[in-house]
Amino acid sequence: MSRRIVVTGTDTEIGKTVFAAGLAGQLGACYWKPIQSGLDGETDSQIVARLGGLSSDRILPERYRLKTPVSPHQSADIDGIGIDMAALDVPDTGGRPLVIEGAGGLMVPLNPSTLYIDVFARWRVPVVLCARTSLGTINHSLLSIDALRHREIELLGIAFIGDSNPESERVICDIGRVQRLGRLPRLSPLTQGMLREAFAASFKPGAFGP
Repeated sequence: MSRRIVVTGTDTEIGKTVFAAGLAGQLGACYWKPIQSGLDGETDSQIVARLGGLSSDRILPERYRLKTPVSPHQSADIDGIGIDMAALDVPDTGGRPLVIEGAGGLMVPLNPSTLYIDVFARWRVPVVLCARTSLGTINHSLLSIDALRHREIELLGIAFIGDSNPESERVICDIGRVQRLGRLPRLSPLTQGMLREAFAASFKPGAFGP
């Protein structure tokens, strides 16, 4: 079976789409965003294609494209549809690695009875947890690690995003007993070339499994 990795975060707007673009580019992987909430401007799939240098055949179509940029359960309700868990089976990539990006944090609801973490538990696909380095990251990160472990979801490690914060990073990895995969700095300008160089300097492909 080809390598499959879920990229999730401790919160929303922390940079996991940029991380997913860098990871997909480094691994030569396909990318899949199962549920896209918000269609104005660039979607996450379009951002990953642009920043990761992925051809169109490596961007798998979303199962749900929802108009309003809010939690998927609310966006689906506004659009008058229900998110069917059976429609979220992981697609076949023909042997190519696959990077799957969730929405927001682990406890984002998809419908009144299902959280995103419930889908991750059903998939049994290893997870990379993206976390900010700024204030509040210790609490959010340890809660997320605990939630993944409670559901027996394999955690490959934690990827920090932002300015260097060695003490917070150390505490999270020590208390959470989790591997530190690396830290992706905020990039300005954020371009495909800058992301490729920064990702290669911060993360090694072997850290993400065989």
